[in-house]
Amino acid sequence: MSDLLIGDIGQLVTNDPEHGGLLGVVESAAVAITSGSVSWVGEAADIPDDYRGLPVLDASQRAVLPGFVDPHTHLVFAGERANEFAMRLRGASYEEILESGGGIHSTVVATRATDEDTLFEMSRARAERMLRAGTTTVEIKSGYGLETETEVKMLRVARRIGDALPIDVVTTFLGAHVVPMSHRERRGEYVADVAGAMLDEVAPYADFCDVFCDDAAFTVDEARTVVTSAQAAGLGIRMHTEQLSRNGGAQLAAEVGAASADHLDHATDGDFRALAAAGTAAVLLPSVSFSMRLPYPDARRVWDSGATVALATDCNPGTSYVETMPLVIALASLEMGLTPEEAVWAATRGAALSLRLEDRGVIAPGAVADLVVLDAPSYTHLPYRPDGGLVSQVVKRGRVVM
Repeated sequence: MSDLLIGDIGQLVTNDPEHGGLLGVVESAAVAITSGSVSWVGEAADIPDDYRGLPVLDASQRAVLPGFVDPHTHLVFAGERANEFAMRLRGASYEEILESGGGIHSTVVATRATDEDTLFEMSRARAERMLRAGTTTVEIKSGYGLETETEVKMLRVARRIGDALPIDVVTTFLGAHVVPMSHRERRGEYVADVAGAMLDEVAPYADFCDVFCDDAAFTVDEARTVVTSAQAAGLGIRMHTEQLSRNGGAQLAAEVGAASADHLDHATDGDFRALAAAGTAAVLLPSVSFSMRLPYPDARRVWDSGATVALATDCNPGTSYVETMPLVIALASLEMGLTPEEAVWAATRGAALSLRLEDRGVIAPGAVADLVVLDAPSYTHLPYRPDGGLVSQVVKRGRVVM
């Protein structure tokens, strides 16, 4: 069914300023859904007669939130890198692993060698686990092909996931992930290919283009070449930047009006103010710091700059094999300086805005009816109980799917 009345909600997080406060919390609430969209929100005692005949989902005084939006993942890949994880625990740096042919390069080899149907089944399983944990919209990047055929294959797989599962998929072309080993002495040639022939082939399968602009990947000038071409092709822009060092990528993201700048571990207050002024969201990835045992970005500084803050898993086989947004919310609250309210907003409304999806991450008339029912009375249980398992039911476009 796509028509539904969710009743007896103990605490409803709407993210709608109409209801006051950051989260727009309504107590003893109900939500009416018709044709997959939210039609009415309010106190259960005030349900309009027009909606009283709808099929009912009884929330039994549990908390209900917007579905989680995960705006930064590398969900489509083959292989695993548990051995590199162990190397890092023994002291090897990200750059050292990359230079030895590991890191992204080992995933590139495995992903190139895997046929599309097998890659789809692997990736679909990850997406199903995300959905079970409350993620109703996910961004999926390419970037483990570093040549046209595999980049297209990855984006086709991402689109197939959205067709096969009740989860919305936003696709991002990340041909500028790293310079492939074959082009170490011809990096200019590779940048030209990404911004030219490769982009022409992948553009029909992508919503955004991303560039890893950092000392271990691409310079600001190289990134500008790629994003300028991508914008001309009609793609939105996202950027990995200031993760391993500061090289000016956040300023470039602001300059070109990117939808998001992601990671930002080494960004400055001036960078955050530039992002805020440009309307570029700051996507923070606490599970990377957790997995790599690195200092966490100071999310308090980012929030106070006025920039839109979003949270994401960065699910990938190397630096953050994390699939669940509730864990990310807990880390942001426990380690990064966000309040529980801010972390929940950043994992729902902020994340949706970073993807330029105005109708997600909010429970308000006209919004897509994506909701999560927690097995808890309040959203504060997400950071309070970080071991997971709190998502009781998932509603996607008005249908109970988990």
